[in-house]
Amino acid sequence: MIIREYEPINYLKREQLDQIHLGAMTVLEGDGVEFFCPEARNILQKAGAKVKGDNVFIPRELVVEQVAQAPSEFTLHARNPEKSVVIGGNSTVNAPGYGSPYVMDYINSKRRVSNYKDYIAFTKLCGHSSSFDVAGGVIVEPNDLPSYIRHAKMFQAAVKHTDLCLMGSALGEKKAKESLEMAGILFGGIHTVRNNPALITLVNTQSPLQFDGRMVEALMVYARNNQPILISALAMNGTTAPVTLAGSLVQQTAEILSGVVLAQLINPGTPVVFGSSSSVVDLRTGNLAIGSPESIKMFCVIAQMARYYGIPSRGGGSLTDSISPDAQSGFESMMVAMNCVSSGINFMLHSAGMLENYMTMSYEKFIIDAEIIGMIKEYAGSINVDDEHLAIDTILKHGSGGHYMDDMHTFRHMKNTRIPLISSRKNYKAPGDANDAAETAHEYCKQVLEEYKDPLLDEKIEEELSQYIDQIKAES
Repeated sequence: MIIREYEPINYLKREQLDQIHLGAMTVLEGDGVEFFCPEARNILQKAGAKVKGDNVFIPRELVVEQVAQAPSEFTLHARNPEKSVVIGGNSTVNAPGYGSPYVMDYINSKRRVSNYKDYIAFTKLCGHSSSFDVAGGVIVEPNDLPSYIRHAKMFQAAVKHTDLCLMGSALGEKKAKESLEMAGILFGGIHTVRNNPALITLVNTQSPLQFDGRMVEALMVYARNNQPILISALAMNGTTAPVTLAGSLVQQTAEILSGVVLAQLINPGTPVVFGSSSSVVDLRTGNLAIGSPESIKMFCVIAQMARYYGIPSRGGGSLTDSISPDAQSGFESMMVAMNCVSSGINFMLHSAGMLENYMTMSYEKFIIDAEIIGMIKEYAGSINVDDEHLAIDTILKHGSGGHYMDDMHTFRHMKNTRIPLISSRKNYKAPGDANDAAETAHEYCKQVLEEYKDPLLDEKIEEELSQYIDQIKAES
């Protein structure tokens, strides 16, 4: 978890945020949002929204009233209490890549379809690194597993190979319930999970201005069980949202708020996160441009809008449009992640491993991104300004022309500087000394996976999870 010790960057003035808010209210009242779920529409209608077909028109008074019930921050509990995290305030919680159907084969320079073995390997990399707080979810798509069992096997892998916080499935009511029941096995009962939120899920909008039925069903399950929900707009400027940043932000805000309202109507005080995984589109090619400065601006304003409403934010990650772990992937990922942390994003999904605008995961990129997150974490921390750190006596002792190499003050603080994972600080001495970050990351990754040891897990819990998964198989 990154703790930011400085004030967040504000891209827009208060009156500009007001304009986006008023625009979103006009959209919700005038055009509405389609909810492809009868139960959700009924809940909203009983609260005062107007329903016409699948469309729900939400009055601004209802929006303001319900959003005010969402907590400004909350704790997400891990099975190892030391790894529980606070989402909100001045913290940024990091989760790895999410949803990629491919993995980049670094040796052969080509992508391939991802599998469960990849999922386990990326999970272990999460468990090994101090840069990440959340495991589970769809770090990479295990395409070799049947769809009805994927979510359960991914949860099992996350529990077995890490003791981090967890993500649950949002692919419909059944998978959401099964995720919660498995969390109940891990934490000693569903009642414990309800009282101590332990499973966060990602619910994306279907831009423009729609919610898929399965996503809404999952949202309702998690809300009823008091589990946190990342409610995220998934808009693409110029195709599924206005091409202008301000117009897209109006639409995204309307979509996100409609989900927040539903969650609060189901269970007042449900932990929610105001999120975006939206992007601009390069209209010359039709491809996303998630590593672009325009996309970063949207994430940064999303953080501001979340503060405007008093709820945590989600956006960004170590994002790039590059198809390989090269210089482009490095400078784009650092630019996105750094700005998102500086602007106050509280939950950063996609924080490691992603290439080719969400499509591909890379082992080498994962390690490079872990380095990036570690650097940002150090940068975001404070500078100690006390007598010991001001070192005035030490300066006076050595005077002009002196040195500090053998001073006790140096010995006391010489380990304060962060030690890099893979970054090179060597001098050039001979041909062959030139450093390649991707190659170094490749070798480092192999070493981690060879030496990784799973955290301890009660054998009874592991057995119960396996039996539960066998039950899902038998019923499918």
